[in-house]
Amino acid sequence: MKVLVIGSGGREHALVWKLAQSPRVTGLYCAPGNAGIESLARCIPLRADDLQGLKEFVLEESIDLTVVGPEVPLSLGIADEFRKSKLRIFGPTRGAAQIEASKSFAKDLMIRHRIPTPAARSFDGLAQALSYIKEHPVPLVVKADGLAQGKGVVVARTRAQACDAATDMLEKQAFGQAGCRIVIEEFLDGEELTLMAFTDGKTVVPMVGAQDHKRVGDGDTGPNTGGMGAYAPAPLASQQLRQTVIQHVLRPAVEAMSRVGSPFYGVLYAGLMIVRGQPYVLEFNARFGDPETQVVLPLLKTDLLDVLEAVVEHRLDQLEIEWHTQAAVCVVMTSGGYPGSYRTGLPIEGLSATLPTRDVVVFHAGTVRKGDQIVTAGGRVLGVTGLGPRFTTARDRAYQAAKAISFEGCHFRSDIATRAVRSGA
Repeated sequence: MKVLVIGSGGREHALVWKLAQSPRVTGLYCAPGNAGIESLARCIPLRADDLQGLKEFVLEESIDLTVVGPEVPLSLGIADEFRKSKLRIFGPTRGAAQIEASKSFAKDLMIRHRIPTPAARSFDGLAQALSYIKEHPVPLVVKADGLAQGKGVVVARTRAQACDAATDMLEKQAFGQAGCRIVIEEFLDGEELTLMAFTDGKTVVPMVGAQDHKRVGDGDTGPNTGGMGAYAPAPLASQQLRQTVIQHVLRPAVEAMSRVGSPFYGVLYAGLMIVRGQPYVLEFNARFGDPETQVVLPLLKTDLLDVLEAVVEHRLDQLEIEWHTQAAVCVVMTSGGYPGSYRTGLPIEGLSATLPTRDVVVFHAGTVRKGDQIVTAGGRVLGVTGLGPRFTTARDRAYQAAKAISFEGCHFRSDIATRAVRSGA
């Protein structure tokens, strides 16, 4: 089969890396790809949001399956466009992708279908938002309604911070169109967990649980980012908790999307807060998470292509998905200044010393090649994933590899997976 992966980040590198291991893949392409992906697939100079160009390429090259990585093309309706031309694509329709593209849509869906989630209200007017903030206890969580690359969330410890966040989004347009509407949500104190699931609209098969580190600094300090690292399988995700999430979150969400006329096919990502053993949905995503994919896919034993095809062909119930029993830890290396302003085009040294092995894989997120040199091209530059029988080993391998790589202003957290290591897993 000939397979096209759409996207250019670490998640897409992980998808390409895993698909390259399938004996059934005879041609592998990525649009637009990055400097790490080019060693595994043919990179096509098409933007992820160039729906027409991507469709024409798939038709010209007779691509058998297209796999969508990022959320933007899904929210623009790439799956709808492809299916109109009878092209096979892994990813939900534009209607189904609303579960990520609009936090107010997702919140309304959860409330109507009794999926556990923090109490919240949506606003498109600043005066009403500020009035709501003054009447409710803090902390409060202020979220941009639309897609903001994981950065449109502010945990406000004081009313002043909440008012500033609402003003920044609604009046100052800090997140552009994504923040023209906001959701103000009660703050829950617990432990976060990501549980992604494959679904063909009927059958729901969860992956191993993962934990992401959103804050830029050690000890979960500083602003939110798209993700500074992750680990899996999260010790928090016990068999009992996973069953609770399947029964009360994942299946009800998939059934609810069918009821509203937008059946969900692809990966449903549940971002959860676990409070006294009970899950509450903080957000849904309509695709593989980043950087969670960089720790989940290395643990997948079943051929990824088999899984993707089973979803596309609505026969997921006929496939048994198996997982390795290892631990995986991903350390994200970022440009100095991220998630604020940062420089690009900086040479990356030490990559040759960390070539992929059975125990370490370096996933490129924001890189390009300039001549013989690989240089930085984004805020999150690399995701270094270590594997091992225990979290201590996996983490040591990830950090040893990360420390061998350097570029000007390079930053990474030093405490990824500390909680898992302390648990003894």
